[in-house]
Amino acid sequence: MNAPAGLQQLPLAFTLNERLDFNLFVAGDNAAVCGRLQELAAEGRGQVYLWGAPGSGRSHLLQATCQLAGQHQLRAAYVPLAQFAAHGPGLLEGLEGLDLVALDDLQTVAGQDDWEQALFGLYNSLRDAGRAFVAAADSSPRGLALELADLRSRLGWGEVFHLQPLADDDKREALVRRASARGIELPDEVAVYLLRRTVRDMAGLMAWLDHLDQAQLAAQRRLSIPFVKSLLQESAPPGPGAD
Repeated sequence: MNAPAGLQQLPLAFTLNERLDFNLFVAGDNAAVCGRLQELAAEGRGQVYLWGAPGSGRSHLLQATCQLAGQHQLRAAYVPLAQFAAHGPGLLEGLEGLDLVALDDLQTVAGQDDWEQALFGLYNSLRDAGRAFVAAADSSPRGLALELADLRSRLGWGEVFHLQPLADDDKREALVRRASARGIELPDEVAVYLLRRTVRDMAGLMAWLDHLDQAQLAAQRRLSIPFVKSLLQESAPPGPGAD
């Protein structure tokens, strides 16, 4: 699928997951965060920092923000630092000319002087130009293991949002929506069964959804409670899924 007009693709082996938009995201107690990011994607200015546990939706929201910005004809880039940190901070060169930059997993480069200096420069350039900067990590700016005090200060200058975990009903809805987006028919009762019999965090639940999808395709069966029960008895817990 082609990216929306204006969406900047990094010259590396990464493609946005176009299913991860705001319509697919179940906000729960994070409605204010979603609303602010949609405003930022439409306007192309402002600074927002998101933090939360794995599976809280950080990566989903950053990709949704970039895709919406592209639909508004803004030039946007999503940078998953956990995947690209080994390429060095030169990866960030030229991004200051875009309308919106979203940096994911800042914790993976915290404590590395060259990265921190590059992030500091990028933040200042975007802010001074009246453009948009969005970042996400597993802890607040104060909690990041940063050596550069000025960078920690800058990250806290804008709006800081702590992503809240979903209630069980919202987790069920998130599972059903994600399954539907992938063409998987996941009955409500099966989603509830998964919540009761497997893990409660969203990263783990999405990993189970991946596993069930593969299993139903191999067995040519629909997802029912008896089928899922047999899989849970036979299978070890899968690794973490996408955030």
